[in-house]
Amino acid sequence: MSEPIVKLENVWKIYQLGKVELIALKGISLDITRGDFVSIMGPSGSGKSTLLNMIGCLDIPTKGKVVLNGKDVSKLTEDQLSQLRGKTIGFVFQTFNLMPHLTALENVMLPMIFQGKLLEQRKKKAKKLLISVGLEKRINHQPAELSGGERQRVAIARAFANNPELVIADEPTGNLDSVTGKKIMQLLKQFHKEEKKTIIVVTHDPNIANYSEEIFYIKDGETIINHQKGSKFLWKK
Repeated sequence: MSEPIVKLENVWKIYQLGKVELIALKGISLDITRGDFVSIMGPSGSGKSTLLNMIGCLDIPTKGKVVLNGKDVSKLTEDQLSQLRGKTIGFVFQTFNLMPHLTALENVMLPMIFQGKLLEQRKKKAKKLLISVGLEKRINHQPAELSGGERQRVAIARAFANNPELVIADEPTGNLDSVTGKKIMQLLKQFHKEEKKTIIVVTHDPNIANYSEEIFYIKDGETIINHQKGSKFLWKK
């Protein structure tokens, strides 16, 4: 069996708010296998965002261990963490997070600058990605000239710009209508099938989670139920 791309071992995250401790994660352990399509579900306040920050190396645990691509992230410097994120992870956000004054092409090219890619390499790769998400006619449009679904397609293209091994999508359909959201999830499934990447979708919507092969359900920062593909997922309040 191949080594997990993401491994959490007894991860705790405790925030100190003055004299009060807020425990966001309580001893979570999970493995995500390379090449899997996984959803993390849970109601508001369950710890989904904190768990996402752990997996995405945006934060480090108070206790426990997070291993990404064989590296214990707590032992890395901030520069090493930044390099690991840039090379290994692509992010898709609910609010798209596009640069408003850049075109679709320039937005997709942006992450490649930080990895030292030459201008012509960046342009060629960005055009190819935008064509693959069906935006060949919108390449030179700025975000304000694009629909919500088109903006999220640009964001997905950007997430794959540096050929990451792992793509994390945080509520990728949260600002979209159901029809557009379905198209976005189908696009992520297509990338998963064709590019063989590991994809993690964080969502509160069981309809979105059911696109994945595994569903991890988190509640109160500690309870994780793993639903394998083929087993019926039942949403419980």
